[in-house]
Amino acid sequence: MKEYKFYGANNANCKPLSNEYSVKDPKDLYDVLNHVWSKETCAPRMQDRWSIDNKTLGQCSITAFLVQDIFGGIVYGVPLGDGNYHCYNVIGNNKFDLTSEQFGNTVLDYSDKFIQTREEHFKKEEKYQRYLLLKQNLKKQLEKK
Repeated sequence: MKEYKFYGANNANCKPLSNEYSVKDPKDLYDVLNHVWSKETCAPRMQDRWSIDNKTLGQCSITAFLVQDIFGGIVYGVPLGDGNYHCYNVIGNNKFDLTSEQFGNTVLDYSDKFIQTREEHFKKEEKYQRYLLLKQNLKKQLEKK
């Protein structure tokens, strides 16, 4: 059995809300996103540090909202101390963060959480466009699967 290293991988067992995306659970989605995350979907302020070895860097909010599209739940944010939030998902009793590996061995404090909304995040047009690109590329990758 494959070992997943993202935060909450053991709790990432929820099922999709519909058949729109052919993924069975968040781990399956994570596997597909590993072929989709790119420098183009990375937050602009981090793109110079994005690499194949750190695919999840700068992908948190757009990934968390895409997870919400597929599985439902709430997107929360952990304050990073620089005015930004790192986004993750809570679905029922399942709390997980598909992009936590960008922090290496540092484990964030997921108890200090704030609800994150699309309205707030997508006020930034570039972020909304990156979300749409991630969603489009996910669908293309799933067609290959």
